[in-house]
Amino acid sequence: MRPFSIAARHLRQLGLAVLALCTLAAHAGNADLRIVTEELPPYNMTQGGQITGLSTEVVQAVLKEVGVQAPIKSMPWARAYDIALNEENVLIYSITRTPQREKLFKWVGVIAPTHWALYSRPGRNLVIRQLDDARKFQIATVNEDAGEQYLVSKGFVLGKNLQSSNKYEFNYEKLKLGRVDLWISNELNALYLTRQAGDNPETHLVRVLSLPDLANDDGLNMAFSSKTPDATVERFRKGLETIRRNGTYDAIKKKWL
Repeated sequence: MRPFSIAARHLRQLGLAVLALCTLAAHAGNADLRIVTEELPPYNMTQGGQITGLSTEVVQAVLKEVGVQAPIKSMPWARAYDIALNEENVLIYSITRTPQREKLFKWVGVIAPTHWALYSRPGRNLVIRQLDDARKFQIATVNEDAGEQYLVSKGFVLGKNLQSSNKYEFNYEKLKLGRVDLWISNELNALYLTRQAGDNPETHLVRVLSLPDLANDDGLNMAFSSKTPDATVERFRKGLETIRRNGTYDAIKKKWL
């Protein structure tokens, strides 16, 4: 056997060994990835024991694109937020990108549209031309979500003019029963929960004040905990960009909207 043939064989074996090690490392890294979310229909919600929704399908498409398998866990938002805030290799969605959160997470990108507003019941005729006008009213919020954090940053006070819940559906119930005057919510969630309660949003819900300054961009995001390697974050950014280019993202939006 010629010397160069022996050398080529050794190089080939070495290459295969390196590839195997890289594959094992990749699988190990994937196993460490945690994905957390909440019940925020129609973006993320549990149906028939499975997590689904507009945002969930986008996240699953990105996972498929980057070749990563990881379970998605749904839990109260405050818990999911705390995990993503303090632990490593955690992906959280659907999260609003606010100035308060900007440096707390590593942002992947927008995965679903959203528009925030204050809502009331018909017939109340509340005069709210600016946010300060809402201070004298009771407002339903969700614990540690973007709407609650936004109002707290503007000087609203939990237990005084903010009534916090762990579930979004509780807030529509509070509004409907007159236990609060206002409800801060993103539009799709408000419309969905109103319909789920058997009501028509056109006759049971009034948008009294839009809140365009609540978020840094027009949409809900997926983001990683700050202790996640930059290479992982960039990999997912490219995956999201790919499904936007190839039409997958638009197909998912069309299905849900």
